[in-house]
Order: sequence, then structure tokens, then C-alpha cells
Amino acid sequence: MTDSLLHTLVGVLLLVAVATAVLLATRAEAPWAPAVAILRGAAQLAVISLVLSGIIRSPVLIAVALVVMFSVAVVTAARRLGTLRESALPVAVSMALGIVVTGAVVFGTGAIELSPRYALAVGGIVIGNAMTIATISGRRFRELLVDQWDTVEGWLALGAPPRRATEALVRRAVSAALVPTVDQTKTTGLVTLPGAFVGAVFGGLSPLEAGRFQIVVLAAIATAGACTAVCLTRWLAPVTVRPTDERR
Repeated sequence: MTDSLLHTLVGVLLLVAVATAVLLATRAEAPWAPAVAILRGAAQLAVISLVLSGIIRSPVLIAVALVVMFSVAVVTAARRLGTLRESALPVAVSMALGIVVTGAVVFGTGAIELSPRYALAVGGIVIGNAMTIATISGRRFRELLVDQWDTVEGWLALGAPPRRATEALVRRAVSAALVPTVDQTKTTGLVTLPGAFVGAVFGGLSPLEAGRFQIVVLAAIATAGACTAVCLTRWLAPVTVRPTDERR
């Protein structure tokens, strides 16, 4: 065990060093961000591993863990879109919609057994991906709004409702946000072996059962992401004042 931990530590540190060196060499913005994120993620995983070993069989504690995950995800995504006061509510509602709809279908149909460990596994994966898609869709919508403001302003000048004036931008933002999920799903088994599949196989499931679990998870991610992206961008859509270009 000690040797494995040592080898893991060396491997992770080398990967961090390579990523940081490449970013520093190209003078990229925030070159230390990947290193900080990896080290923070490692610390958080160490803590959560210890915590989960004690709550994995308790439905109440699992529910608490999922609420904590959801809250952190909402705060993280909301901060990427502006202030918490402005963005927290639309992000929370949009993510909750996607997660609840997905969970109801996945567990309601029996596609995956409703048990504490599966609820935690699927819930954690779906929450994480919904957070990412909320961030991408919201940021992309606002970038498009800045870039295409003349067009939006033209629609408004012609008397179009604010939601109609940004309708095309909503569609483009949603499509952009779903590209990573769609590509991952299309190439599963050909380009990538998803973590849920590999983990299930290593955990003792047959490849067939692991594949069944993985395709349900991928479908859940896509559904939650679609609901989240559409709800959030439509919430943000009615705009009548040119937004500030935060990229500058």
C-alpha cells in the first residue's frame, strides 16, 4: 500500500509539473490553475473517501452528501457567470430541473436500482456534469450576446420581445454546451473508456453489466445537461441592455 501511494504521488506530481511547465512556456493565463485544481482535488478526494466509507449505507447521509455536492456545484457555476446574487437562483433551478427529471427516469424505470450507493454514484456524476454544462451554456450565451449585440439590438428596435431577439443565441449556446457530452457519448468504447465503466469492471461487474450501467449514466448526463442548458439560457434570454464584456 505504501509503495502504491508513493508511486501515485510521484506520477501525479510529474503530471502537474508537465502541465504547469507547458503553460508557463506559452505564457498562458493562470498557468498554475491546473496544479492548484489537481492538488485541491486530491485533498478533497482523500477526505471524501474517508467520509463515504462511513455513510455509503445510510440513505439519510447519502441525501445530505448529495445536497452538499449540489450546493457546491451551484456556487461554482454561479460564480463563473457573475455574482452569486444574480446567478445562484437561475443556476440552481436549472440544475435541479435537469437532475430531478433525470433521477426520476433512471430510478423510476428501474434502469438502475435505487439504492444508497447507486444514488450517490449516479447523483454525483450527473451533478458534476450539470454544473459543467450550466457554466458552458451560460458563459457562451453571454459571449454571444456581447458579440452579436448589434443584431439583438436590431430585433429590439423592430419591436421584437427580448426573448425573441436572443432566440438564435440561446440555440447556439445550448448546442455549444452539449458538444463535449455528445462527443464523449459518440466515441465511448472507441476513443475513451469512461470512468464509470472502468470502475464497475474493476469493482467486479461483468463487462456487459458495466456497459449497461455506463450507457444509462451517459444518457442521464445528456438528459440532465440538455434540461439544464435550455432552462438556464432561456432564463437569461430576456435582455434589453448591452451586457459588459467580461473577457476584457
